[in-house]
Amino acid sequence: MRAECDFKVIDESEDWIVVEKPAPLAVHPANGKVEATLLGGLEELLIYERANGARLSIITRLDRETSGLVLVAKNAAAARHFSLQFQERQVKKEYLALVHGWPAWEELMIEASIIRGGGAIWLRQAVDPAGRDCVTGFRVEGRFENERGRFASVRCFPETGRMHQIRVHLEHAGYPLVGDKIYGTDGTPYLEQFEGRLSAESAARLMLPRHALHACRLALAWGGEMREWSSPLPADLAEFLSPEAPAASESQI
Repeated sequence: MRAECDFKVIDESEDWIVVEKPAPLAVHPANGKVEATLLGGLEELLIYERANGARLSIITRLDRETSGLVLVAKNAAAARHFSLQFQERQVKKEYLALVHGWPAWEELMIEASIIRGGGAIWLRQAVDPAGRDCVTGFRVEGRFENERGRFASVRCFPETGRMHQIRVHLEHAGYPLVGDKIYGTDGTPYLEQFEGRLSAESAARLMLPRHALHACRLALAWGGEMREWSSPLPADLAEFLSPEAPAASESQI
């Protein structure tokens, strides 16, 4: 099938490229599924450079339903440079999240190890002292209310890079993401969607076709100076902030 190229190039050099990934575009092929992916689109976009030795390495991987900034190295030297900064926690990443409820705090730091949770959903992670260390900072940007309930926009600052860590920590704090099919629920919406039969009840509970998480800022060192990129909240999440925003139907999910 033709590679998916529905993404925006934010910045580029001979050694790296920063793009804005939409949801629900997958970053890599998964589980043998034949589908368009960000990697496929990048391979098509950079076909000339690949023919001349470029080797693409996706540095900041996002979940399928998470939108926002993705950094991709074009060669092994750039990949090593970026990976070292991540290992030493020198990279600054920020996400914007829309969550259920009104947090009682303005800022919160969660240091809670996570581990694979087991059960019917293989990907699900859970807070567990036996897991790997995991640190995320949170800051409330605003609170809003409409006919569907109370919600908040929260800026997230992950210091580590564990699978699903923002989603897990928000659930742990009692304020799960709007639209999350795994966390903040019993997992039924995820299993239903996996089987291609999401129920009207699950669709109504989710409120959005995808979880409300956006990678909005990335800053790191390159060429002896700090480079920084930003991405505004996409239209689907910005619309949810409107009091008149309609609830999602089953067909939209």
